Amino acid sequence: PVLIDRFLRDAIEIDVDAICDGDTVYVAGIMEHIEEAGIHSGDSACSLPPYSLSPEIVEELKRQTRALALALGVVGLMNVQFAVQAGVIFILEVNPRASRTVPFVAKATGVQVAKIAARIMAGEKLKSFDLDEDRVLAHVSVKEAVFPFSRFPGVDIILGPEMKSTGEVMGIDADFERAFAKSQLGAGNRLPVDGTAFISVKDRDKEAAAALARRLSGLGFALMATGGTQDFLAGQGLDVVRVNKVQEGAPHCVEAITDGAVQLVINTTEGAQAIADSYTIRRSALVHNIPHYTTMTGAAAAVAAIEAMTRGSLEVAPLQAYFETSF
Repeated sequence: PVLIDRFLRDAIEIDVDAICDGDTVYVAGIMEHIEEAGIHSGDSACSLPPYSLSPEIVEELKRQTRALALALGVVGLMNVQFAVQAGVIFILEVNPRASRTVPFVAKATGVQVAKIAARIMAGEKLKSFDLDEDRVLAHVSVKEAVFPFSRFPGVDIILGPEMKSTGEVMGIDADFERAFAKSQLGAGNRLPVDGTAFISVKDRDKEAAAALARRLSGLGFALMATGGTQDFLAGQGLDVVRVNKVQEGAPHCVEAITDGAVQLVINTTEGAQAIADSYTIRRSALVHNIPHYTTMTGAAAAVAAIEAMTRGSLEVAPLQAYFETSF
């Protein structure tokens, strides 16, 4: 047998959890992944409700989820993983079972998803529960993965299709940016509000990196980058300090990280040799507890969170308060 697989470049991955009683379907939660498709769903941060999908795409995801559940004869929970590329919806996989996202959906929506699904499997019908699928949440919840990298010397932190996380945390607030900031704090990533941002990205990420660098510069951050990235950013009119790659000799970027001269790392790469060459950047950031992002979508969310943090402090409220009051 030969399996031919096609990778969806620059696609948004989505998880959908639903409950079906054989006749009716309740879509419990639609979660938009922050890291692009290709990162294992267990390692990707995600937002509920989706933070960038259009209402039309969301409605079509619901329609397809209902059709799948009824056609498959699901009784209980079902999880669907979709990807959206340039407005086209792809189905990655369908699981007629509970997913690891169910506890997050329950806490984010205030609905006892697992309990209801268990009663459905025991013979009850969805109509006996007071469920409003069209209810608009007044808050945003972000799930972030927690990784054990610090306990395993020599492990590369770069994310990919192989799951590496061992836990997860949740941030919740009135908007996506502050919810993401809280999720990072919960995962042990204390985002800086000033200092120096080190940027080293692959060629196809340079345009996006320039936009983020401009926003960081506007917040007062100094910018540091390796050769090709520095050339591109400087060509965009940005003031960027050039620093050597490790293989180019001292003083190099890893020394800047270990010496405390860097407070934020954005590093994307592709190709076996490039990944190997940039390993020490990621490992040094991890060892010195410096927030580091290996995807541009993750970096963009982090920059948006930093902008939100500079506008005011993060408020703390009990989980129950998000379902008792309106923001």
